[in-house]
Amino acid sequence: MRQAEISRDTLETKIRVRLDLDGSGKSQLNTGIGFFDHMLDQIARHGCFDIEIECAGDLHIDGHHTVEDVGIALGQAFAKAVGDKKGLTRYGHAYVPLDEALSRVVVDLSGRPGLEFDIPFTAGMIGALDTQLVYEFFQGFVNHALVSLHIDNLKGRNAHHQCETAFKAFGRALRMAATPDPRQAGVIPSTKGAL
Repeated sequence: MRQAEISRDTLETKIRVRLDLDGSGKSQLNTGIGFFDHMLDQIARHGCFDIEIECAGDLHIDGHHTVEDVGIALGQAFAKAVGDKKGLTRYGHAYVPLDEALSRVVVDLSGRPGLEFDIPFTAGMIGALDTQLVYEFFQGFVNHALVSLHIDNLKGRNAHHQCETAFKAFGRALRMAATPDPRQAGVIPSTKGAL
C-alpha cells in the first residue's frame, strides 16, 4: 500500500497530511487559504492521488508558514509513500493549457532536491494567496520529497490560469513518475542501483 500519514507541529503551523498514491483523485483540504486549497485539489485530481490536508497556521501574520509547511509535509508524505522506488517510471512530464495559459512540468524522483521555477505571475495575489508563496510551496515539497522539479509557465496573461496550469501539470507529471513500470518490476530505475 503506497500510503502515508504525516503530522507536523511547530509554533507556526499544525499540519496533518494523508496521502494515497493509488487513489482516485479525492481530496479533503482545509488550509485556511481558499485558492491554495483549490490548487492542492488540482494535484489530487490530476495526479489521481487521494489527499487529506488539515492545517492550522498563523494566518494572522500571513500565508507564508502555512503554504511552505504544507509543501514540506506533503513532500514528507510523498517520500514515505513512494518507498524505495523499485519498479517506478521515475520520470514524469506534462504540458497543461488553460485558455491562454500553458505550463510545463518535468519531475525526476532522483533522490536529490532541486527546483527550477519560472512563473512570471501577472498579479501579486490570487484570492488570499500571495503568488510569491507558490515557489515556497514547491521548494518545501522538493526539499522533503527529494525530487528534481522543473516548472515553467510558457504562456499566460491571467495569474489564476498561470497558477492552475502549473499545479495541474505538477499532478500529472508526479502521477507519471510514480506509476509502476511493469518492465522494471522490482528494479531501481537507475544505473547507480539506488535513488
